[in-house]
Amino acid sequence: MEERTEIVATQPIEVNVLTPDWVKDAVFYQIFPDRFATSMRVEKPPNLEPWEAPPTTHGFKGGDLLGVVEHLDYLTDLGVDALYFCPIFQSTANHRYHTHDYYQVDPILGGNAAFKLLLDEAHRRGMRIVLDGVFNHASRGFYQFNHLLENGQASPYLDWFPVPTFPLHAYDSGPAGYQAWWGLKALPKFNHANPQVRAFLLGVAEYWIEQGIDGWRLDVPGEIDDDTFWREFRRRVKAKNPDAYIVGEIWHRADRWLVGDQFDAVMNYQFTRACCGFFVDLDATTRTLTHGHSYGAIDQYDARQFAQRLEELLAWYPSAIAYAQMNLLGSHDTARFLTIARGDTSALKLAYLTMMTYPGAPMIYYGDEVGMEGGRDPDCRRAMLWDQSRWNHDLLAAVKRYITLRKQYAALWRGGAYAHLYAQGMVYVFARQRDRQTVIVGLNAGSSEAKLDLDVHLLLPDGGHVRAEWSGQQYTVTDRLVRGLSIPARDGCVWVG
Repeated sequence: MEERTEIVATQPIEVNVLTPDWVKDAVFYQIFPDRFATSMRVEKPPNLEPWEAPPTTHGFKGGDLLGVVEHLDYLTDLGVDALYFCPIFQSTANHRYHTHDYYQVDPILGGNAAFKLLLDEAHRRGMRIVLDGVFNHASRGFYQFNHLLENGQASPYLDWFPVPTFPLHAYDSGPAGYQAWWGLKALPKFNHANPQVRAFLLGVAEYWIEQGIDGWRLDVPGEIDDDTFWREFRRRVKAKNPDAYIVGEIWHRADRWLVGDQFDAVMNYQFTRACCGFFVDLDATTRTLTHGHSYGAIDQYDARQFAQRLEELLAWYPSAIAYAQMNLLGSHDTARFLTIARGDTSALKLAYLTMMTYPGAPMIYYGDEVGMEGGRDPDCRRAMLWDQSRWNHDLLAAVKRYITLRKQYAALWRGGAYAHLYAQGMVYVFARQRDRQTVIVGLNAGSSEAKLDLDVHLLLPDGGHVRAEWSGQQYTVTDRLVRGLSIPARDGCVWVG
């Protein structure tokens, strides 16, 4: 099939915004600390769930930070450059979003000493560490809130929390009396209008940057409806480390926070939604995994709709921010991609190829690379599978291949221009180009092989050549076209010129 449609180049807005250069080069890996790995060097309480038992809402598996240290070579071999950790501070929840002490790493994780060793070992390997910052709410065990529970209106910390009525009912069935995140009594909200609260939270942010972390992922930052707080947060963090990465958990379009004075990027769940809509054959069962406190309704896309959506996402923000977005295919808050796809590894491979070649910083949710599955929370938080006989080695090899591809060609990460080349049926082809390097990515989400002659006249001159990345086959550009390209069903191809 000959395709001579006009090449469409998509470039983000160019304004003077600064984001860390290292992020654009990085491949992230998200770790849920209780579930990734455990070390015999960290003493544990006895009442832990069996590692491979189905996870429960309140149960602990006993993962720790020294366990992560002992698996850093695995992550390096995978091609990971940066680790994002769900909260690690002292807490009574296995996910640790109920913070008790912002200055103490949870003892079950090994405490501050284990984190120091992790930080040193990661940095020695050239690997960055980003921590989860929960600054919207604390927990019932947080000292100042516990003081309020004990002393009521006499507590000096009364104004640390929005408390419209007394008495307080933090544990029984009565009305809470205080504001809590989504009405959950275990998560009392901070009063960010209180200067002491602001000073405390900003001090926490500065302290861990001083200890050597490379950035903050901000939990539910949109709940803090105060741009002056986030501007000051950025100013204080960047003063300690100008290269620190600030990424917010915003699930929708986030212009308010992405103009250069607050966050560097957000978790790009809109990219995830687009990949689900194109690579996964959505059905009623699948849709139950994405509704509620997750993605919401996802539209089924053909190639033209998928192309349009990816190009829209890229055009939303200034270029420095677009290329620093944290692109992902799932997280601790969503069903795993492979489960949404009903076990279809071709869907996950196509999504991984897209993520590793699309502008932004790709992130792998722990275990996805070996074929782990899981439904909605808490099932998506299963313990990491370390029995290699149960890994999907074909999937793992594909992920490594795509990461290697990304690192090999600067056009894929150093601000390479993005161009739409072809979108018909279930086949989408785009290109990335920087300087004289061109990388063409073909994605076939259809059930039959795709054959096409591709118009590349804006990218390559007649007489130029492209080479199939993994087979080595050469093609010559003739009369603006690269002829005879084929993409197998449910697969992707890459050509380099």
